[in-house]
Amino acid sequence: MDSNPLISRLEAVELREVWQHEAHHFTPWLLNNADTLAEALGMDLELERAEHPVGDFSLDLIGTDLATGDRVIIENQLADTDHNHLGQLLTYAAGTDAAAVVWIARHFREEHRSALDWLNERTDSDTRFFGVALRVWRIGNSAPALQFDVVAAPNNWGKRVRSTAAAQQRGEGKGPLYLQFWSRLTDGIIERGHKWCRQGRQRSASWINFSIDAPRGAVFGMCFTKDSLRSELYFHSPERTEPLGDFEFFLQRREELEASFGTALEFEPLEGRKASRIAAYRPGSVEDPDAWPEFIDWFIDTQVRLRAAVESVKKS
Repeated sequence: MDSNPLISRLEAVELREVWQHEAHHFTPWLLNNADTLAEALGMDLELERAEHPVGDFSLDLIGTDLATGDRVIIENQLADTDHNHLGQLLTYAAGTDAAAVVWIARHFREEHRSALDWLNERTDSDTRFFGVALRVWRIGNSAPALQFDVVAAPNNWGKRVRSTAAAQQRGEGKGPLYLQFWSRLTDGIIERGHKWCRQGRQRSASWINFSIDAPRGAVFGMCFTKDSLRSELYFHSPERTEPLGDFEFFLQRREELEASFGTALEFEPLEGRKASRIAAYRPGSVEDPDAWPEFIDWFIDTQVRLRAAVESVKKS
């Protein structure tokens, strides 16, 4: 064995060597690489758009935690945190009614990290603030490697994420069945040429959501309930700034929507949850693997017809 192996040094890389401009380079990059941040946060994150308008200002990124349907907003800095960005973050949180508020910066000043901790302690349990330090490293002449370091998060957030992942690895509950089913389903969506599903989507929960082509404040979703399958358009938009994104808009046009879909649909206001859904149901359980091909066909067919019906009503 070589007693003097060649060891390279890990060197920090200045962020602006990788992304020269925050808005023009880093924000678009993150929009297309949401999985890097999702892994650090323990979310099933899908980013929908950049430069989202909030009053006279523009939020860097807005998206959805597909595991919960929660609205996620992100403010970026390729510099150390400052008071201006903290103020912007709170303004954007109020203007979007976000459930998860993420601040990314090169370095977090102690007073700003403490401010996020204070917000997590004083706000309700449905609102979460995250501070994420962005770092880039290189070994020798290697390509730069990204690191997201979560420096502020709600109490027990990391513990919850780790315990959920551990339970999935141990095969507890129906998680392994859901993981297998959604993997087959998403492969089927892509194989049939539909563009509203990303390659490699995996879920070990009872539902999966897709925000692509959905009205603002909504997601298209598929779910296993206690004894049935549900294909839906799920609304969670307290902003109500665009009528096309509202449950009521489609409720007023129910006959037209159902005629385009081909069968009756359930319209369900979810009182107390600031949410509602339009859904189709059929009997079934993920614990019946022999029926999975039939379930996959049903989910894809109802989603295709529901998306087409929604688009038709919007255009009319």
